[in-house]
Amino acid sequence: MYTTTPGDTPWTVPALAQARRDGRKLVMLTCYDAGFARTVDAAGIDLVLVGDSLGMVVQGHHSTLPVTVADMAYHTRCVARGLSRALLVADLPYQADATPQAALAASIELLQAGAAMVKLEGASAHKLDAIRHLSSREVPVCAHLGLTPQSVLRLGGYKVQGREADAARRLKDDALAVADAGADLLVLECVPSDLAASITRDSPVPTIGIGAGPGCDGQVLVLHDMLGLRSGHRRPKFVKDFLADGGSVQGAMEAYADAVRSGHFPDAAHSYA
Repeated sequence: MYTTTPGDTPWTVPALAQARRDGRKLVMLTCYDAGFARTVDAAGIDLVLVGDSLGMVVQGHHSTLPVTVADMAYHTRCVARGLSRALLVADLPYQADATPQAALAASIELLQAGAAMVKLEGASAHKLDAIRHLSSREVPVCAHLGLTPQSVLRLGGYKVQGREADAARRLKDDALAVADAGADLLVLECVPSDLAASITRDSPVPTIGIGAGPGCDGQVLVLHDMLGLRSGHRRPKFVKDFLADGGSVQGAMEAYADAVRSGHFPDAAHSYA
Protein backbone atom coordinates (compact mmCIF):
# COMPACT_ATOMS: atom_id res chain seq x y z
CA MET A 1 0.00 0.00 0.00
CA TYR A 2 1.32 3.43 -0.93
CA THR A 3 2.13 5.63 2.09
CA THR A 4 0.60 9.11 1.73
CA THR A 5 2.83 10.98 4.15
CA PRO A 6 5.69 9.86 6.41
CA GLY A 7 4.28 7.60 9.10
CA ASP A 8 1.00 7.41 7.20
CA THR A 9 -0.15 10.57 8.98
CA PRO A 10 -2.95 12.73 7.56
CA TRP A 11 -2.12 15.21 4.83
CA THR A 12 -1.82 18.85 5.81
CA VAL A 13 -1.50 22.08 3.84
CA PRO A 14 2.27 22.39 4.61
CA ALA A 15 2.74 18.77 3.47
CA LEU A 16 1.56 19.76 -0.02
CA ALA A 17 4.40 22.23 -0.39
CA GLN A 18 6.84 19.67 1.00
CA ALA A 19 5.68 17.10 -1.56
CA ARG A 20 6.49 19.57 -4.31
CA ARG A 21 9.96 20.19 -2.87
CA ASP A 22 10.48 16.42 -2.71
CA GLY A 23 9.36 15.97 -6.32
CA ARG A 24 6.36 13.81 -5.32
CA LYS A 25 3.33 14.09 -7.60
CA LEU A 26 0.07 14.89 -5.80
CA VAL A 27 -2.99 12.76 -6.59
CA MET A 28 -6.49 14.21 -6.23
CA LEU A 29 -9.98 12.87 -6.91
CA THR A 30 -13.44 14.32 -6.47
CA CYS A 31 -15.77 12.57 -4.06
CA TYR A 32 -19.30 13.22 -2.83
CA ASP A 33 -20.22 10.61 -0.19
CA ALA A 34 -18.80 8.67 2.75
CA GLY A 35 -18.70 5.26 1.05
CA PHE A 36 -16.53 6.40 -1.84
CA ALA A 37 -14.48 8.51 0.59
CA ARG A 38 -13.47 5.40 2.55
CA THR A 39 -12.40 3.72 -0.70
CA VAL A 40 -10.49 6.81 -1.85
CA ASP A 41 -8.63 6.88 1.46
CA ALA A 42 -7.83 3.18 1.30
CA ALA A 43 -6.44 3.65 -2.22
CA GLY A 44 -3.90 6.19 -0.94
CA ILE A 45 -5.28 9.28 -2.70
CA ASP A 46 -3.65 12.43 -1.33
CA LEU A 47 -6.37 15.03 -1.76
CA VAL A 48 -10.14 14.75 -2.08
CA LEU A 49 -12.21 17.49 -3.70
CA VAL A 50 -15.88 17.90 -2.94
CA GLY A 51 -16.41 19.71 -6.20
CA ASP A 52 -19.39 21.68 -7.36
CA SER A 53 -19.16 19.19 -10.22
CA LEU A 54 -21.67 17.33 -8.04
CA GLY A 55 -24.28 19.52 -9.72
CA MET A 56 -23.63 17.66 -12.97
CA VAL A 57 -22.57 14.15 -11.95
CA VAL A 58 -24.78 13.73 -8.87
CA GLN A 59 -27.70 16.15 -9.25
CA GLY A 60 -28.03 15.89 -13.04
CA HIS A 61 -27.81 19.59 -13.91
CA HIS A 62 -26.28 20.85 -17.16
CA SER A 63 -23.75 23.03 -15.34
CA THR A 64 -22.39 23.68 -11.85
CA LEU A 65 -24.32 26.93 -11.46
CA PRO A 66 -27.36 25.57 -9.50
CA VAL A 67 -25.19 24.19 -6.68
CA THR A 68 -25.62 25.98 -3.32
CA VAL A 69 -23.47 26.37 -0.23
CA ALA A 70 -25.94 24.11 1.59
CA ASP A 71 -25.38 21.41 -1.06
CA MET A 72 -21.62 21.74 -0.66
CA ALA A 73 -21.77 21.62 3.14
CA TYR A 74 -23.97 18.51 3.09
CA HIS A 75 -21.64 16.58 0.78
CA THR A 76 -18.56 17.84 2.61
CA ARG A 77 -19.91 16.45 5.88
CA CYS A 78 -20.62 13.11 4.20
CA VAL A 79 -17.13 12.84 2.68
CA ALA A 80 -15.38 14.01 5.85
CA ARG A 81 -16.90 11.07 7.77
CA GLY A 82 -15.18 8.63 5.41
CA LEU A 83 -11.68 10.13 5.42
CA SER A 84 -8.79 9.70 7.80
CA ARG A 85 -5.71 10.61 5.70
CA ALA A 86 -6.56 12.54 2.54
CA LEU A 87 -6.75 16.33 2.71
CA LEU A 88 -10.31 17.49 2.04
CA VAL A 89 -10.92 20.47 -0.26
CA ALA A 90 -14.40 21.91 -0.88
CA ASP A 91 -15.57 24.23 -3.65
CA LEU A 92 -17.12 27.60 -3.02
CA PRO A 93 -20.11 27.35 -5.39
CA TYR A 94 -21.35 29.96 -7.85
CA GLN A 95 -21.35 33.49 -6.38
CA ALA A 96 -20.54 32.26 -2.86
CA ASP A 97 -17.39 34.39 -3.19
CA ALA A 98 -19.11 37.46 -4.65
CA THR A 99 -17.75 39.50 -1.74
CA PRO A 100 -14.97 38.76 0.73
CA GLN A 101 -17.52 38.63 3.53
CA ALA A 102 -19.70 36.15 1.65
CA ALA A 103 -16.65 34.04 0.84
CA LEU A 104 -15.67 33.93 4.51
CA ALA A 105 -19.17 32.98 5.66
CA ALA A 106 -19.37 30.16 3.10
CA SER A 107 -15.84 29.01 3.93
CA ILE A 108 -16.59 28.84 7.64
CA GLU A 109 -19.57 26.63 6.88
CA LEU A 110 -17.46 24.30 4.73
CA LEU A 111 -14.55 24.15 7.19
CA GLN A 112 -16.94 23.40 10.03
CA ALA A 113 -18.38 20.63 7.85
CA GLY A 114 -14.93 19.03 7.68
CA ALA A 115 -12.99 20.65 4.82
CA ALA A 116 -9.35 21.63 5.32
CA MET A 117 -9.25 24.03 2.36
CA VAL A 118 -11.72 25.83 0.09
CA LYS A 119 -11.41 26.30 -3.66
CA LEU A 120 -12.54 29.30 -5.68
CA GLU A 121 -12.41 30.06 -9.39
CA GLY A 122 -10.83 33.00 -11.18
CA ALA A 123 -8.45 35.89 -10.55
CA SER A 124 -10.52 39.02 -11.11
CA ALA A 125 -10.11 41.86 -8.64
CA HIS A 126 -12.92 40.72 -6.35
CA LYS A 127 -11.64 37.12 -6.42
CA LEU A 128 -8.19 38.30 -5.32
CA ASP A 129 -9.83 40.34 -2.59
CA ALA A 130 -11.65 37.21 -1.44
CA ILE A 131 -8.43 35.16 -1.41
CA ARG A 132 -6.65 37.85 0.63
CA HIS A 133 -9.59 38.07 3.03
CA LEU A 134 -9.68 34.31 3.55
CA SER A 135 -5.92 33.88 3.83
CA SER A 136 -5.63 36.66 6.41
CA ARG A 137 -8.23 34.82 8.49
CA GLU A 138 -6.38 31.48 8.40
CA VAL A 139 -8.57 29.87 5.73
CA PRO A 140 -6.43 27.75 3.35
CA VAL A 141 -7.32 28.50 -0.28
CA CYS A 142 -6.98 26.60 -3.54
CA ALA A 143 -7.26 28.84 -6.60
CA HIS A 144 -8.61 27.58 -9.94
CA LEU A 145 -7.61 29.06 -13.33
CA GLY A 146 -7.97 28.19 -17.01
CA LEU A 147 -11.37 26.77 -17.78
CA THR A 148 -13.50 27.88 -14.83
CA PRO A 149 -16.85 26.07 -15.07
CA GLN A 150 -18.70 28.75 -13.10
CA SER A 151 -17.86 31.13 -15.99
CA VAL A 152 -19.37 28.83 -18.63
CA LEU A 153 -21.98 31.39 -19.70
CA ARG A 154 -19.37 34.08 -20.31
CA LEU A 155 -16.91 31.66 -21.92
CA GLY A 156 -19.59 30.27 -24.23
CA GLY A 157 -18.92 26.65 -23.32
CA TYR A 158 -16.25 24.35 -21.98
CA LYS A 159 -13.20 25.35 -24.04
CA VAL A 160 -9.42 25.14 -23.75
CA GLN A 161 -8.02 28.38 -22.33
CA GLY A 162 -4.70 30.13 -22.99
CA ARG A 163 -3.96 29.10 -26.55
CA GLU A 164 -3.55 32.68 -27.81
CA ALA A 165 -0.47 34.63 -26.73
CA ASP A 166 -2.40 37.34 -24.87
CA ALA A 167 -4.54 34.77 -23.06
CA ALA A 168 -1.45 32.79 -22.10
CA ARG A 169 0.20 35.90 -20.64
CA ARG A 170 -2.94 36.69 -18.65
CA LEU A 171 -3.05 33.17 -17.25
CA LYS A 172 0.59 33.36 -16.17
CA ASP A 173 -0.01 36.73 -14.54
CA ASP A 174 -3.15 35.42 -12.83
CA ALA A 175 -1.26 32.42 -11.46
CA LEU A 176 1.27 34.69 -9.78
CA ALA A 177 -1.50 37.00 -8.57
CA VAL A 178 -3.50 34.30 -6.78
CA ALA A 179 -0.37 33.01 -5.07
CA ASP A 180 0.60 36.54 -4.05
CA ALA A 181 -2.92 37.01 -2.64
CA GLY A 182 -2.40 33.99 -0.39
CA ALA A 183 -3.53 30.87 -2.27
CA ASP A 184 -1.81 27.68 -1.10
CA LEU A 185 -2.62 25.52 -4.15
CA LEU A 186 -3.60 26.12 -7.78
CA VAL A 187 -5.77 24.02 -10.09
CA LEU A 188 -5.19 24.52 -13.83
CA GLU A 189 -8.02 23.21 -16.03
CA CYS A 190 -8.01 22.75 -19.81
CA VAL A 191 -4.75 24.59 -20.45
CA PRO A 192 -2.18 23.68 -23.13
CA SER A 193 0.52 21.43 -21.69
CA ASP A 194 3.45 23.75 -22.42
CA LEU A 195 1.68 26.70 -20.80
CA ALA A 196 0.73 24.70 -17.71
CA ALA A 197 4.32 23.47 -17.37
CA SER A 198 5.60 27.05 -17.63
CA ILE A 199 3.12 28.28 -15.03
CA THR A 200 4.13 25.42 -12.73
CA ARG A 201 7.82 26.30 -13.01
CA ASP A 202 7.11 29.92 -12.06
CA SER A 203 4.39 29.30 -9.46
CA PRO A 204 5.41 29.58 -5.80
CA VAL A 205 2.62 27.13 -4.87
CA PRO A 206 1.93 23.57 -6.09
CA THR A 207 -0.24 23.14 -9.19
CA ILE A 208 -2.85 20.45 -9.86
CA GLY A 209 -3.77 19.82 -13.49
CA ILE A 210 -6.96 18.60 -15.10
CA GLY A 211 -6.56 18.62 -18.84
CA ALA A 212 -3.34 20.60 -18.33
CA GLY A 213 -0.72 18.02 -19.26
CA PRO A 214 1.94 16.18 -17.26
CA GLY A 215 3.98 19.21 -16.20
CA CYS A 216 1.87 20.09 -13.16
CA ASP A 217 2.76 19.08 -9.61
CA GLY A 218 -0.27 16.78 -9.47
CA GLN A 219 -3.48 15.74 -11.18
CA VAL A 220 -7.20 15.67 -10.43
CA LEU A 221 -10.09 13.90 -12.15
CA VAL A 222 -13.80 13.74 -11.46
CA LEU A 223 -14.46 10.39 -9.79
CA HIS A 224 -17.27 9.42 -12.13
CA ASP A 225 -15.09 10.17 -15.18
CA MET A 226 -12.19 8.15 -13.79
CA LEU A 227 -14.55 5.18 -13.33
CA GLY A 228 -15.96 5.52 -16.85
CA LEU A 229 -19.47 6.31 -15.62
CA ARG A 230 -21.78 8.13 -18.01
CA SER A 231 -22.81 11.57 -16.76
CA GLY A 232 -24.94 12.54 -19.75
CA HIS A 233 -22.31 15.04 -20.92
CA ARG A 234 -19.65 14.89 -23.62
CA ARG A 235 -16.53 13.14 -22.37
CA PRO A 236 -13.53 15.50 -22.30
CA LYS A 237 -10.29 14.52 -24.00
CA PHE A 238 -8.37 14.48 -20.73
CA VAL A 239 -10.56 11.77 -19.16
CA LYS A 240 -9.37 8.17 -18.90
CA ASP A 241 -11.39 5.17 -17.70
CA PHE A 242 -9.20 3.52 -15.07
CA LEU A 243 -11.82 0.99 -14.04
CA ALA A 244 -11.04 -0.95 -17.21
CA ASP A 245 -7.45 -1.34 -15.99
CA GLY A 246 -8.04 -1.59 -12.25
CA GLY A 247 -10.68 -4.32 -12.16
CA SER A 248 -12.47 -2.85 -9.14
CA VAL A 249 -13.33 0.60 -7.85
CA GLN A 250 -10.41 0.64 -5.42
CA GLY A 251 -8.20 -0.95 -8.05
CA ALA A 252 -9.13 1.82 -10.50
CA MET A 253 -8.21 4.47 -7.93
CA GLU A 254 -4.89 2.77 -7.25
CA ALA A 255 -4.19 2.47 -10.99
CA TYR A 256 -4.94 6.17 -11.42
CA ALA A 257 -2.68 7.10 -8.51
CA ASP A 258 0.15 4.92 -9.80
CA ALA A 259 -0.18 6.40 -13.30
CA VAL A 260 0.01 9.96 -11.96
CA ARG A 261 2.95 9.26 -9.66
CA SER A 262 4.90 7.41 -12.33
CA GLY A 263 4.28 10.12 -14.94
CA HIS A 264 2.30 7.84 -17.28
CA PHE A 265 -0.86 9.94 -16.88
CA PRO A 266 -1.68 12.24 -18.45
CA ASP A 267 0.03 11.44 -21.73
CA ALA A 268 -0.26 13.29 -25.04
CA ALA A 269 -3.58 11.60 -25.84
CA HIS A 270 -5.08 13.10 -22.68
CA SER A 271 -3.54 16.58 -22.97
CA TYR A 272 -3.94 19.72 -25.10
CA ALA A 273 -1.37 21.35 -27.34
